[in-house]
Amino acid sequence: MWRNTSSGWGLTSILLHWLSALAFVGLFVLGWWMTGLGYYDDWYHLAPWWHRSLGVLVFAVTLGRLAWRALQPTPALPGSRLERLAAHLGHAALYALMLLVLVSGYLISTAEGAGIDVFGLFEVPALVSGLPRQASVAGSVHWYAALTLMLLAAGHGLAAFKHHWVDRNDTLLRMLSPRYTRARRRGGPASH
Repeated sequence: MWRNTSSGWGLTSILLHWLSALAFVGLFVLGWWMTGLGYYDDWYHLAPWWHRSLGVLVFAVTLGRLAWRALQPTPALPGSRLERLAAHLGHAALYALMLLVLVSGYLISTAEGAGIDVFGLFEVPALVSGLPRQASVAGSVHWYAALTLMLLAAGHGLAAFKHHWVDRNDTLLRMLSPRYTRARRRGGPASH
């Protein structure tokens, strides 16, 4: 089951969710680590290249994820009306922060007018460059947006655990396996 249904997430949405989570956490850790590198460190130039290259690919995946989400039904959310509203606002904030982190990273990288080399395969052109203090302002936005994204993502994960262990509903299980959703729709247990 690749597509979403009104009762559960499809495999495409599940894979995009977990790939995005892994990529954003990895980019955050790499970005934080590389800011402490000294000029003579072997990774001083290589780490930012990896960070930018991966960032461009994650940007493309994020745009694809947003398009997929717009074209697919969103499974019904359990909980009170207030919980459902909080979930919708939390998801909107996560997507907004993802885009803000990615756009600000692009603006840092293109501030001097150079494009972004993506693993030596292609270059993303510098469409915006030379703005006053572009790298500095974008760098501050990038850092604080990334930090806020990590904190909000941690809250998102804690909310999923709360749904699973406290509320005892299937919110977490639906994001782990489309097989769970199919078995639930048929009225049987999920096969693992």
